Amino acid sequence: MGVKMKNYDITALGELLIDFTENGKSGQGNPLFEANPGGAPCNVLAMLSKLGHKTAFIGKVGNDFFGKQLKDAITEVGICADYLCMDEEIHTTLAMVHTYPDGDRDFSFYRNPGADMMLMEAEVPEELIRDSRIFHFGTLSMTHETVRGATKKAIAIAKESGAVLSFDPNLRPPLWKSLEDAKQQTAYGLSQCDVLKISDNEIQWFTGEEDFDAGIQKLRSQYAIPLIMLSMGKEGSRAYYKDLRVEVRPFLQEQTIETTGAGDTFGACCLHYVLQYGLDDLDEGKLTQMLTFANAAASIITTRKGALRVMPEGREVEEFIKSRMV
Repeated sequence: MGVKMKNYDITALGELLIDFTENGKSGQGNPLFEANPGGAPCNVLAMLSKLGHKTAFIGKVGNDFFGKQLKDAITEVGICADYLCMDEEIHTTLAMVHTYPDGDRDFSFYRNPGADMMLMEAEVPEELIRDSRIFHFGTLSMTHETVRGATKKAIAIAKESGAVLSFDPNLRPPLWKSLEDAKQQTAYGLSQCDVLKISDNEIQWFTGEEDFDAGIQKLRSQYAIPLIMLSMGKEGSRAYYKDLRVEVRPFLQEQTIETTGAGDTFGACCLHYVLQYGLDDLDEGKLTQMLTFANAAASIITTRKGALRVMPEGREVEEFIKSRMV
């Protein structure tokens, strides 16, 4: 499955929203929130843009103050925003992110409805998807009927045009009518993708297996996914490819302030290697290199507020790895 020559390296479809992250307290003792651009698909694209790839985004924001801020933010980091729709009626989706002392977080969403849910099939740009080497998607664009139709149409076009399909379930329980519904749409994504990035808690949730290897085994017995990357937070990461299982330790940092975007940064770096090598002849060396680079970039992003605007450059990641190898 070679990755064909096309004008865009990667196109992603999904949610683009404002993450309100806590940033201290006011003089009156009220919590202060910073309006960070957020949404997993654009975090992935932002990292890949930093690594020199040509990226484009398909999605919808409100034609409001936040929507304009988001369009400017993705353009500024080098993501093509020509296919970002602006909704005249529905406001941009907002998320409140509560960060715990260890950097983990909780989300509450203002999305009933939010503009990202309103993307319609007719707004899916067929030519762009056909002109992309990788098409990336998650499940937040499958929570509601309208955007689900648009996502499935885009997946069908990508498949037919020979693109590599990349999927990150990115489970956010508050956004689903039921977790059964979430499972169904995750299963659909798994049945379509060539590259899967899944987190430790998602594999346990989806397969019901406590042990990660057992969970991956269960997944692989049901779905023929050539490359699976498992992110395990403070435990590092694994890649499963043919009969190979490669594990790489994490780069833990004392300066970690929050984990927002770490998984997206990790996934993007893995796609960087897929763009370089394709999916046909990966070996242990390439997979180890891929996970090491991806773990390092994810580690760097945990020391910064937000993700989309502050992705590291390739050189910075390489230097960080060298500094830790001494």
